[in-house]
Amino acid sequence: MALRQIRLKGDAMLQKKTKPVTEITPNIIQLLDDMKQTMDEKEGVGIAAPQVGILRRIAIIAHEDEYYELINPEIIEENGSQNCNEACLSVEGLCGDVQRPFEITVKYLTREWQEETVTVDDFMAAVFCHEIDHLDGVLFTDKAVNVRPLDEDERRKRRRRRRKVRR
Repeated sequence: MALRQIRLKGDAMLQKKTKPVTEITPNIIQLLDDMKQTMDEKEGVGIAAPQVGILRRIAIIAHEDEYYELINPEIIEENGSQNCNEACLSVEGLCGDVQRPFEITVKYLTREWQEETVTVDDFMAAVFCHEIDHLDGVLFTDKAVNVRPLDEDERRKRRRRRRKVRR
C-alpha cells in the first residue's frame, strides 16, 4: 500500500467524469488499498478515485467498523431531504451547506466483482452522495450555499465524527 497525493480544488481532474471499471485487475486492487490508506491518513470518511488522480468509478467510505469499497456505484433510489454541512479532502479549509436526500439505496460492485446493494440514511447518505458526485466531476462547492472557512470548533467536531465512524 502507498499514500496517494490528494488532488485539490482547481485541478482539472476533479471536474472530469470517470469511466466504469470493466474488470478487477491487480492495479484496481492496489488502487483500493492505496485509497483506503490515504483516506485513513488524512482522517477522511470517504474518498473517490479522481481525488487521487484516477478517472475510474471507485469510491471508499468508512462506516463504523467496516469500509464500503464501491466500484461503479449507482444511486437507484432516493427518499426525503436534508441539509448537510459538508467538507472535503480536496477542498481544504472550507465547508458549506448542501441539500441531499435523507435516504438512498446504492448498487455497486465489490472487489470480488459481486453486486451488492446498500441503503443508508442521514449522515451516511450524504457521504455516499458526496463521493458519487466526485465520480461525476462534481465538488460539494458546486452545489453548496454558505461556503465558509472551517473554524476550530467545526474542525474538532469533524475529528470527533471521524473517530466515531471508525469505532
